Amino acid sequence: MSDRALTDLHNWAGNIRFSPSRFERPSTLEEARAVVAAAPRLRVLGSGHSFNAIADTDAVMLSLEGIEPEANINALTGTVRVSGWITYAALSSAVHRAGFALHNMASLPHISVAGSIATGTHGSGNRSGNLATAVAAIEFIGPDGELRTVKRGEPDFPGSVVHLGSLGVVHTVTLDLLPAFEMRQYVYDDLAFDKAAANFDALTSAAYSTSMFTKWGASPVFQFWVKQRIADQTHPFPQANWFGAPLADGPRHPIPGVDTAACTVQQGLTGPSHERLPHFKFEFTPSVGEELQSEYLVDRADAPAALEALARIGDLLAAVTQISEVRTMKSDDLWLSPAYGRDTVALHFTWVKDYEAVRPVMSALEGALEPFSARPHWGKLFTIPMNEVRSRYTRMGDFEKLRERVDPEEKFANDFSAAVFGGTAS
Repeated sequence: MSDRALTDLHNWAGNIRFSPSRFERPSTLEEARAVVAAAPRLRVLGSGHSFNAIADTDAVMLSLEGIEPEANINALTGTVRVSGWITYAALSSAVHRAGFALHNMASLPHISVAGSIATGTHGSGNRSGNLATAVAAIEFIGPDGELRTVKRGEPDFPGSVVHLGSLGVVHTVTLDLLPAFEMRQYVYDDLAFDKAAANFDALTSAAYSTSMFTKWGASPVFQFWVKQRIADQTHPFPQANWFGAPLADGPRHPIPGVDTAACTVQQGLTGPSHERLPHFKFEFTPSVGEELQSEYLVDRADAPAALEALARIGDLLAAVTQISEVRTMKSDDLWLSPAYGRDTVALHFTWVKDYEAVRPVMSALEGALEPFSARPHWGKLFTIPMNEVRSRYTRMGDFEKLRERVDPEEKFANDFSAAVFGGTAS
């Protein structure tokens, strides 16, 4: 069942080389269940878009990409039951053809549903939760190879959705859908930092989804991306400027000067939501990964102060930052979600691909954000001690009890989970 050389296993960016003892790529659910049941320890490799060792293992690594993914839409309930390993590109196109839409999408549509949900990955929008908040049910292959489904409303549900790969192998996910909707996207140039910080709530509530991009430096300015749902327009759009930032006179890439061909359509042209919510088009392969990424999530009420703290080290950040993005999301009740219990702002950094240069800057950034109890994205790079990360999740102890009950032998453990939850990976 294995058809991939162990020496060829790495994440998207190439900064993590996986080291399993065996790689398995079954072609049926039955084969996958047999692999899980027989393995002493096991981790799942999804789309490989994490930048840390969350998916790594020295035991069995499993990929479900050899099984044809499915997306079964129930028009009566407004849900879709989907294979966990399907990409958002494939899923969003399928639900659009059926007259539905996802509530939100991440900047890249190439990532898998299961991996995104497991790590609390998100899009943007003050009124929208992260991608995991659309989950109505999740079906795992358990340590014994048996299928186990957890549904919204059941006691284990809030702890089972964002699970860091530690509760089993995700076979299917049932997601809530919205009726299909159309959007327009606009970009504004040169939004002054002081205007962005002082008017943060007004800017982020201006549309269904917004993003601010900057490279920091001594006098940072932002590109302001506005994704407007047509049905929500209550005033003429677009505005000629936002707090002094003029409407862009052409398409923009988040990184100034980079070819815009891969970016989703801007300049107010109407299109379906799945072709506007991501920043990048489905048909373009993402860059070859010449980057590293970190992201820190803080209470949205602290956003202006957190931005001011970063601006004070703007020159340090600029030295190793390709681009930084600011996004927002609604609070949720999922125990290990970075947005648990608080409306959230996400401070994202795409670094140069030089960890030795990035590490001290990352540490300085974390120090600047320390007063705000920043929660690092589970799938990206950070240097905050794990005991400190643990302390920022009030339901961490409840999750550990759930994990002990569901996987008492720690079949789905690895070094990353051992650092987060304790226990051992071997």
